[in-house]
Amino acid sequence: MRKEEKQEIVQALAEQIKSYGNFYITDTADLTVDKVNNIRRKCFDQGITIQVAKNSLIEKALIEAGIDSEELRSVLKGASTLMFSETGNAPAKLIKELRKAGDKPVLKAAYIQETAFVGDDQLNALVTLKSKEELVADIIAALQSPAKNVISALQSGGNTISGLVKALEERG
Repeated sequence: MRKEEKQEIVQALAEQIKSYGNFYITDTADLTVDKVNNIRRKCFDQGITIQVAKNSLIEKALIEAGIDSEELRSVLKGASTLMFSETGNAPAKLIKELRKAGDKPVLKAAYIQETAFVGDDQLNALVTLKSKEELVADIIAALQSPAKNVISALQSGGNTISGLVKALEERG
């Protein structure tokens, strides 16, 4: 591979790192072509971009993207596959689903909202992370709950008052 081609790959990876903001470094070595194609298909279905690259190019792309993390560089050994996603926990959920059928892909590291998570033991923590959309929905639900209670109380109170007025009318 020529130096220009390597530089283009580094630039493309750096752009993906910057634009997505969330990425996972996984190990998919020794998987059959069918299994890798299955992973690619599931990634596509869930809006996850998957990219295989040499560790040296990934390291240069991290530097180019402004991510200076010794933790992330330390996992760049062996075969590495990158998973990019707009939603921070989507690749973790996919990896967990895929692991039901086998022991790979193995999570080497993840970079979510400027935080590095290193090691396969972080997978469960990453699965439980809430996406931005989930957090916004939780906040809206929390804000709506008191308002619904007030409206409900006012409506039931109104019914009680109107019932009381009707009862008094009928007596008098």
